[in-house]
Amino acid sequence: MNMLTSFSTEDQATPVTRRWRRTTLATAGALLLGGAWLASHRGGSQAQAAPPPPTLTVAQPLQREVAEWDDYVGRFEPSRSVEVRPRVSGQVTAIYFTDGAIVQKGQLLFTIDPRPFLASLAEARARLASAQSDLALAQSNLDRANRLVADDAVSKSDLDSLSARVRAANAAVAAAQAQVRSRSLDVEFTQVRAPIGGRVSDRRVDAGNLVAAGEGGSGSLLTTINALDPIYFAFNGSEGLFLKAKRAQAAGNTASPVRIKLQDESDYRWKGKLDFTDNGLDPHSGTIRGRAVLANPGLFLTPGMFGNMRLASGATRAALLIPDSAVQTDQARKTVLVVAADKTVQVKPVELGPLVDGLRIVRSGLAPNDRVVISGAQAALPGFAVLTKPGRIDAVPDSAPVVASEPSSSAATFALR
Repeated sequence: MNMLTSFSTEDQATPVTRRWRRTTLATAGALLLGGAWLASHRGGSQAQAAPPPPTLTVAQPLQREVAEWDDYVGRFEPSRSVEVRPRVSGQVTAIYFTDGAIVQKGQLLFTIDPRPFLASLAEARARLASAQSDLALAQSNLDRANRLVADDAVSKSDLDSLSARVRAANAAVAAAQAQVRSRSLDVEFTQVRAPIGGRVSDRRVDAGNLVAAGEGGSGSLLTTINALDPIYFAFNGSEGLFLKAKRAQAAGNTASPVRIKLQDESDYRWKGKLDFTDNGLDPHSGTIRGRAVLANPGLFLTPGMFGNMRLASGATRAALLIPDSAVQTDQARKTVLVVAADKTVQVKPVELGPLVDGLRIVRSGLAPNDRVVISGAQAALPGFAVLTKPGRIDAVPDSAPVVASEPSSSAATFALR
């Protein structure tokens, strides 16, 4: 009955209704087929094999003997510095140097009008001639009196008076000679010459100006000269570093020469030696003043420039070195990836030293037999197994310039010996 009713209903449906029913059945069939395909595809992907573990390059840390260094920050100073001031007063008539030029000791720099001093010298010479004439007359009178003593023609008192006149005339001649030498010096001082060799500053006066002589800073400043070869490097060291150096010296260790790098340099290319330490520590800052001396034949180093200095304390120790690229940063700590015996990646926190000869010193946290990941670390996940291949850690040859990290005024650094 139901079947007859169904056929009857289908026969009675309109063409539009029949088309809608056929479309619905086709859509449902397509959905069933798509679901079956997705199910079979997902099952096939899960059945595929997992990708192989990454391959990492590993190597054991390089073990080397290193010499301990202490880092300082200081600035260069001239080995000698002179303020050029006139020794006589007068008018500047000529200038014989170029501002900032290199001058030699004794080179003429300024000329002061010599005419007043030449006149004074001529007057002094005239006085000397007069004194010499008086001396000749007094000596003649004394000689004549001495010849008359035997005839009792001259009294004893007259002889004593003539002898006193000769002595006074000698004194007057000596005073006149000293006056001549003084006036000659004044004439010589009208030519202002360089007291030392070095780089001269700019002229502080021009020709035509009047300058005054004076003691200390009361005289007119003409220019300054700094001796640059050799040149000094002044620095302040902390009490802790000073004690460390004294302990090393007491143990028989001799300090190595200093090495200095400038602010725009990556290596310590300037070499010198420590030549002075002060006789006491500053009670306010607790630091002690020191000084190194360096050769500066090209006059490139200039007073006032800052530099970073490394001073060897003489002690040596064994150290582990790894490439700086193997070090990772985990927030505030430094870490290194190592591969354990079961071929899993592990993370080790480390304490680092400076960068030396292209390698980073590891002060603690790493063992000599650890296999450090030096390449492929970006593909490694801690705790997962990996494949490894052997690598090698090489330092820059000893003949190459030593490259050190940024210095710290309170910590020691190291350099390959």
